[in-house]
Amino acid sequence: MNVTRLGFEQFRNLENGEIFPCDTINVIFGSNAQGKTNLLEAIWLFTGGHSFRGTKDGELPRLVNGRNAETAALSMDLFTEGRAQQLQLFFKNGRRSSVINGVEKKTGSALVGKFCAVIFSPEHLLLVKEGPARRRAFIDGALCQAKPAFTKVLANYNKSLLQRNALLKDILRHPELRDTLDIWDERLVLFGTQLTLERIAFCRQLAPRAAEIYAGISKAREHVAFAYAPFHGADTQSAVAAAFLAALRESRETDIRMGFTSAGPHRDDLSIQIDGLSARTYGSQGQQRSIVLALKLAEADILFEKTGERPVILLDDVMSELDVSRRDYLLNHLDGRQVFITCCDPETVRLMERGRGFRVESGALKN
Repeated sequence: MNVTRLGFEQFRNLENGEIFPCDTINVIFGSNAQGKTNLLEAIWLFTGGHSFRGTKDGELPRLVNGRNAETAALSMDLFTEGRAQQLQLFFKNGRRSSVINGVEKKTGSALVGKFCAVIFSPEHLLLVKEGPARRRAFIDGALCQAKPAFTKVLANYNKSLLQRNALLKDILRHPELRDTLDIWDERLVLFGTQLTLERIAFCRQLAPRAAEIYAGISKAREHVAFAYAPFHGADTQSAVAAAFLAALRESRETDIRMGFTSAGPHRDDLSIQIDGLSARTYGSQGQQRSIVLALKLAEADILFEKTGERPVILLDDVMSELDVSRRDYLLNHLDGRQVFITCCDPETVRLMERGRGFRVESGALKN
């Protein structure tokens, strides 16, 4: 999967125009606040997802006299599924519509599955720096792209968890509802078992790939290990279900008193260690950045195996706090992938053995 052209009109601060990237490394460089990340955001939106910056759709059109314009438009030519295809995205009054190979769609989400990308942004460093919720979200997000049916499994579990938590709060006021907990325990175990097994299988694929990629980035100067840590330690359907149900029964009184479910896959974690020590506690900024990059690139490899198409790699402000050898890996050793990298230093372009550089200044792109 390769982007051959990207067009933009009234999008963010970008001047109306288009860019023709190469199919290897594309470095977008320039000073801060010139529009580099806006370009990556424009590409990412064709996945059908929300902005990776948390921006609302109504805030994407260009600011005019302090207010967002009513409309903005993006267009993409890409080569995927063995042929050239064309995608368009339109933003009007905070709503999206799309066009896929000339066929109009009422929503932007219709693009899901048509274009696949993996994004790294500075916010993703929180994947290592913060608690388990960030790492669970990474696993679940990657699974939703690699296996769309997982979306329903995750939604079913989260819905059941919310309903069980609501019941726990009600029991304090209405003790007669206690007997109905068995019903919700069974539902939670059913969906929680499916969720856990999917995560275990994904992480078994992810861990060795991410460790191998990290070794390449770091030139094998240290060893990193990844391990999914279910709260119960089981890894078969019957064992997971039995352990989960036992944990719910054991914690029932505590759950009623606290008003929430204290055991389950919503408490699991992805353990990350460097040379046997916690990466969160002892990892340097460069090591933590390299870990997230390794996880993202491993995610891209798994998506390729699942879909038969290599996702486009988007790396925003990735070069800061990486030494020369780690930069060299990203610029010259990501064979077979189309990559977009933003950075401030124009010297980065000179480090490339191949690829193309684009300078951004006040929203204008120049080769």
